[in-house]
Amino acid sequence: MVSLRRLARMCRDLAKQHVDDPDVPAAPEGADGYAEWAQIALILFRIELEKSLRETEDYLDEMPGVLAEFDLDEAPHYSSLCRWEQEYRMRELRRLLRASAEQAGWSGEAAIDASGFQRDQTSHHYRDRANYSFQSMKTTILIDVHSLAIKDVHYTTKKAWDGHIGMQVFRRNAEDLCVMSADANYSWSDLREECRSESTRPLIKHREQTPLQKAHNARMNEDYNQRWMSETGFSQLKEDDGEKLRSRSWHGQFRELTRKCIVHNLTQAAS
Repeated sequence: MVSLRRLARMCRDLAKQHVDDPDVPAAPEGADGYAEWAQIALILFRIELEKSLRETEDYLDEMPGVLAEFDLDEAPHYSSLCRWEQEYRMRELRRLLRASAEQAGWSGEAAIDASGFQRDQTSHHYRDRANYSFQSMKTTILIDVHSLAIKDVHYTTKKAWDGHIGMQVFRRNAEDLCVMSADANYSWSDLREECRSESTRPLIKHREQTPLQKAHNARMNEDYNQRWMSETGFSQLKEDDGEKLRSRSWHGQFRELTRKCIVHNLTQAAS
């Protein structure tokens, strides 16, 4: 298990690598706000605490060693943490996710799989008004089968076929993949051809409707067995009641889960 101080240090280092000016003090004297790297590091670290915004402020004030890693004497007000989480864009979080996956060790042999995260925190009124189809959010991850580093994520609250999601995720990461494993839910000839055109080996199970498809599956069984590592990745994301989301809006839930994946990668890099 990674210590909180070490994880805080890793969040800080990742945030400083991401910003243009990492040497800015965390809380510049005479300034009204906090440095960008400090904002990023704190919203990432909050994922590990799994506390509400008010509780996070209290916990940080009781952890001077952790605050010292962020070069702070006291925790920011909980309203600042809330604003930073809402303002930080998904595009930037995806960049941080890819960077954290490289730190954890990206081999290029990956599996794609989907699971659901419970959205109980979202009010029924909000779900009806936003036309949500499910109480759980379908989450698809692209995970390295050796290091368990998560390189990409896809979210949906509607019905969506796995083959189409798999194509979208693959196209975003084609340059970094040499093997992509998937179960029969992703069985689509167009996806296999797209993989081959980018020099990626598609270990995608066929739906066994003919003897030829059964033979194809039998030939790939030995290499395909590592695909189960994606389930291990999901179990790590959901442990300690992490399956439930705190954010109430769909975009907040997307960002919350992406931050979970970033912290997961940092934990894998430290282990």
